[in-house]
Amino acid sequence: MDEMMKGQRGWRELAVLGDKINKFTGMIEGLIWSPRGGDSNDQPNDWAFEEGPHSDFAGPTSGSTACVAIIRNNHLIVANAGDSRCVISRKGQAYNLSRDHKPDLEAEKERILKAGGFIHAGRVNGSLNLARAIGDMEFKQNKFLSAEKQIVTANPDINSVELCDDDDFVVLACDGIWDCMSSQQLVDFIHEQLHSESKISAVCERVLERCLAPSTAGGEGCDNMTMIIVQFKKPIQSTSSTSSQQSLEFKSDDSSPLPEESESK
Repeated sequence: MDEMMKGQRGWRELAVLGDKINKFTGMIEGLIWSPRGGDSNDQPNDWAFEEGPHSDFAGPTSGSTACVAIIRNNHLIVANAGDSRCVISRKGQAYNLSRDHKPDLEAEKERILKAGGFIHAGRVNGSLNLARAIGDMEFKQNKFLSAEKQIVTANPDINSVELCDDDDFVVLACDGIWDCMSSQQLVDFIHEQLHSESKISAVCERVLERCLAPSTAGGEGCDNMTMIIVQFKKPIQSTSSTSSQQSLEFKSDDSSPLPEESESK
């Protein structure tokens, strides 16, 4: 994604997708910024090396977190970059399936400092309050370092867990939700709402109403809020002999394992 946003094909696609108010303008911009050689579908994926009027563009200074969950057979695979979070409810107990990439985490702090950055007031270089993100290219300008070792990286943690019949639902939400509720508090609230509401979108609305601040005076509840709930309505067949255990075993591509813990009210 970072390379795409610096290349001509990326700008063409983003121009069309981004201008939701005026699709025609987006299409025109896309044609102007299209790469040489005609149809972009026939181009190789050398996003950052395409020539054109924006080929020297360093990339956007704004950015986004990314939290993705894929179910394959009876395994749930979660990839996360940033401070959005994926949580699973197992018999009403909340388990984090991702780690919030905040600058004060030891692994994040070590990478930031080695790349020449600093942390002030809990923020990367005094401005960004998360350590991994797509975009935010101003923190990824060291040409001597790989993408994974930049001050801010889009490189995700990837974790997997085997699903079982005890699993209730999975929640993916951005930090605006987690600033207001802990993982366990959110799981408890969703369970409470599911007693009287079968429509999952309505449960999402109630969570947002619970978290959104009535005014901007206090600060909490004023951040962006997005959330997805995936409910397991059918039993998932599990071959694991440990499916009835309360603990959750993670398989991670990161050398530091995720804590097997829950947050209490």
